[in-house]
Amino acid sequence: NSGLDFYFPEISFHKIIKYKSYMLEKAQVTEDDFLLLLAKLFSHIKLISRKEMLEQKIRAKELMKNIDEEDYPFIAAALSLGKEGIIWSEDKDFAKQRVVKIIKTADLNKFVS
Repeated sequence: NSGLDFYFPEISFHKIIKYKSYMLEKAQVTEDDFLLLLAKLFSHIKLISRKEMLEQKIRAKELMKNIDEEDYPFIAAALSLGKEGIIWSEDKDFAKQRVVKIIKTADLNKFVS
């Protein structure tokens, strides 16, 4: 109900599935509850396809190469959205690049309409 649009790189969705067992253990939830939560969450998030991010992939990899290369899809996704591309994360590695705006959870209220 925030009025904000949320996006997620489709290429990174596989990591959620890859680490599902780890998350189930840490969250102490059943697989059914996990899948329900995931479905609910992604009903409010638009996936950005590899094709949509392709133009920004090389730039994103270059920006993150000495920081955390595995995070490049999030940078590419944000870059593909233009001025609207902002990353919401508590990950300090994102702040080490200076191209994409990064906000923390505490800053979200500034963006809610």
